[in-house]
Amino acid sequence: LTPTGSTSTKVELRGNVLLLECIAAGLPTPVIRWIKEGGELPANRTFFENFKKTLKIVDVSEADSGNYKCIARNTLGSAHHVISVTVKAAPYWITAPRNLVLSPGEDGTLICRANGNPKPDINWLANGVPI
Repeated sequence: LTPTGSTSTKVELRGNVLLLECIAAGLPTPVIRWIKEGGELPANRTFFENFKKTLKIVDVSEADSGNYKCIARNTLGSAHHVISVTVKAAPYWITAPRNLVLSPGEDGTLICRANGNPKPDINWLANGVPI
């Protein structure tokens, strides 16, 4: 199998296309199968190319992180390789703060929910000064 060894790692950015490649040699020619350990391949975002040598997942998210195993098998045996995938993400809004107009003495709530990998720090400032 190529890549060599039993494991390798891959880092991809959220929203990008994840491409994992596994090339097997043997006679008879091995059949390649891909699985995600402890989960399922995303049904509507997973594609196979080059006779299943390439696993392609479009629009990856943090949930796509995990161990992907390619298994090459023919009538004489099998070989496998595990690729540990980490999906990183720049900070993005889950709930962005909205403008709030208040009368004097009135209470209000500002909500700010963000995510990313690594998880972003959230800081509040009023007129450029931390609060």
